[in-house]
Amino acid sequence: MTTKPVTVVLTILGKEYKIACEPDEQKNLVRSASELDAQMRKMRDSGKVGNTERIAVMAALNLSHELQTLRSQTPAALAPGWKECLATMMSKIENVLEKR
Repeated sequence: MTTKPVTVVLTILGKEYKIACEPDEQKNLVRSASELDAQMRKMRDSGKVGNTERIAVMAALNLSHELQTLRSQTPAALAPGWKECLATMMSKIENVLEKR
């Protein structure tokens, strides 16, 4: 039995994005969006990064760097499902950025 995707409204840097996801992914998606929003607000508020697109790229780069650092320190600790989950989240983030 498959579950019907739900629509989640995420607010990132003051803009709302509607994302469809599986019900069991909703909590992680909301947490991911919250982390991304925090990273982007931090960069915006520092005044060092100007436009929204550059802020998004820099935030994604920082989060990706954190992930790579974690992978290199504890590769055995990451469950096989993490790669798929992260790939799905990255795809959703890219879709949101493309729709802007």
